[in-house]
Amino acid sequence: VQEFMTFTSALIVERTSVGTRASVKEQEYLCHVYVRNDNLSAVVISDTEYPQRVCFTLLDKVLEEFSRQVDSIDWPSGNPDTVSYKSLDIHLSKYQNPREADAMTKVQAELDETKIILHNTMESLLERGEKLDDLVAKSEVLGNQSKAFYKTARKQNSCCEIM
Repeated sequence: VQEFMTFTSALIVERTSVGTRASVKEQEYLCHVYVRNDNLSAVVISDTEYPQRVCFTLLDKVLEEFSRQVDSIDWPSGNPDTVSYKSLDIHLSKYQNPREADAMTKVQAELDETKIILHNTMESLLERGEKLDDLVAKSEVLGNQSKAFYKTARKQNSCCEIM
């Protein structure tokens, strides 16, 4: 898996223009790449469910912090054994849950949940409305029947009084 990720990342960085961001689908994964104007680049490989905007936010933060902590002379030849960049693990653990890492994603998720709740509430209101309509119809039938019963009873009583 690591070889696949390394090869794919290198290939995508190589084919991405300087100063651009791109997302490439590779099998069931999305590879998000950012190549800065200074040629420093990074790749995030995620599943299709993970929000693209959050990936690029992570890439921005990591590249910005990396460029401040690591001398640019070490960028081309650097690897985990020679370059000390400890913050990556912190960022990766923070971004495991995109809702917690990104305020916009959190707000969007809350809006989605609210939409679902409202939809369910509207459905139950409509069901109640249908039940209320049934009750209204039944009460109208009962009202008509009671009027008919009252008229019939009144006729019978008036018949009995004459005799």
